[in-house]
Amino acid sequence: PAIVLHAALLCAACDLAGAFRAPAVRRPGRTPAARMGLAGAASENFDGARIGPPPDIPSLLLNNRIVYLGTPITSAVSELIVAEFLFLQYESEVKPCYMYINSPGLVTEDKRLAGLDTEGFAIVDTMDYVKCPINTICVGKAYGFAALMLASGKKGNRAVMPFASIMLQPSLGGAQGQATDIEISARELLYNRKQMNAMMSKRTEQTYEQIEADSRRTTFMTAQQAIDYGIADKILKKEQVNFAGAAQAAATAGFGRGLG
Repeated sequence: PAIVLHAALLCAACDLAGAFRAPAVRRPGRTPAARMGLAGAASENFDGARIGPPPDIPSLLLNNRIVYLGTPITSAVSELIVAEFLFLQYESEVKPCYMYINSPGLVTEDKRLAGLDTEGFAIVDTMDYVKCPINTICVGKAYGFAALMLASGKKGNRAVMPFASIMLQPSLGGAQGQATDIEISARELLYNRKQMNAMMSKRTEQTYEQIEADSRRTTFMTAQQAIDYGIADKILKKEQVNFAGAAQAAATAGFGRGLG
C-alpha cells in the first residue's frame, strides 16, 4: 500500500507541474514539414539556414548552370545530361550554360565499349536543340564522341585547358550473334560513323574526307592542335574565367521559359 500511495502522489505531482508549465512557443518557419525534413531527403530553410542532407555535387553545379561530363558515356550518363540541358532550357533560354568535359567517350579507360553511338547522338542533338548558349570546356581529355561534344559548343566559346588532350577515333562495335545480325550491325556502325564524321566536318569546317581520314585511326591532338583543327576556339587561362559576369550580362538581356 505504501508503494501504491507513493506512485499516486508522484503522478499527481507531475500533473500539477504540467498545469503550470508555459506553453511551447512555435518559432516562425518551424512547420511540421520542416521538422520532417531533418530526417527525410528533402531540405528546408529554418531561420535562414538550410537543414537536411547536403545536396550532391551535380545538383550544386546545375544550380550554377554547369553540366559536367566526367565519365564514359553510358545510357545513364546520357539520360542525366539530356535532362540537365532540358532543365536549363526551361529555366532560361537566354542565360548561358557551361559544359565541362573530361571523358574517354563511349569506351572505358581499358578500351571496353561502355555505350552505344545513340547515347552520344542524344547529347549532341540536345545541345543543338536547346536555345540557351552552351560554352564547352575540355579539362583532361575529350575522346571520340566527347570531342564532338566539345566542338558542338557555341562558336567562339569552345575552350580547352592548356594540357587537355583531344582524340579522334574510329567507331567501336561489339556485335555478336549470327552472321546476318553481325552484318546488319556492321552496316549500322558504318552509317553512324558517317553521320559522326559529317557532324564533325560541319563544326570544324574541315572537309568530310579529312575527317574520315583522321578518324580511321587514333589521332591525338594537343590543345593548340585542336584549335587549329577547329574543334576548339581558345585555350582557357585563369585570367579569362569570368563566368559570373557573363551570366549576369545575359540575365539582364531577358529571360525565357519553355521548350518550344
